[in-house]
Amino acid sequence: MPKNQKDEVNKLFKAILTLKTQEECAAFFDDVCTIQEIEAIAQRFEVACQLSDGKSYIDINKNTGASTATICRVSKCLNYGDGGYATAIERLKEGN
Repeated sequence: MPKNQKDEVNKLFKAILTLKTQEECAAFFDDVCTIQEIEAIAQRFEVACQLSDGKSYIDINKNTGASTATICRVSKCLNYGDGGYATAIERLKEGN
């Protein structure tokens, strides 16, 4: 990633961290992303949650409509990625 693009990405992440409520977050993402982009991100996160709960690819496909390619990619990130999914899932469970 080019340096200036990385700076832009870091600025975006910092901006997201300034949001204080679910409503502020929803408003920000409504402005920044298309509905399809938000739905795609939400679907991938739901796939990660279901994989974390031990659900099978077949069940996840039926529950979310995600393709097996998407489920496989999310699984790879969940198992071998930087831990972002796991951190978010764990913190979401702690908050409930």
